[in-house]
Amino acid sequence: MLRVLKLLVILPVAALLILFAVANRQPVTLILDPFGAGPEALRVTIPLFAFFFVTLAIGIVVGSVTSWFAQGRHRRAERHFRRECTRLEGENARLKGAGGSASAALSLRD
Repeated sequence: MLRVLKLLVILPVAALLILFAVANRQPVTLILDPFGAGPEALRVTIPLFAFFFVTLAIGIVVGSVTSWFAQGRHRRAERHFRRECTRLEGENARLKGAGGSASAALSLRD
């Protein structure tokens, strides 16, 4: 079911991106030096859709890295709770093993 929903979302988006790329094939000159508009300014001539896709990819990477850093404290808390759970499971197993001999010792005292 989830796979079908993904396809229903991804296919139209992919079709729109392909249509955008086909409609915007003309070259665009990007000036990467905002202060020097002269002939020595750093210029790149690429199709408009390539500029759009590069910008989209950079946005995805920046968003992913930001999200990863923002979730750092949750990952740290999970590691802490996982270690504590392992320690408590070991202590529980140790006490269960010692509990059988302690109850036998208590019954012998009476």
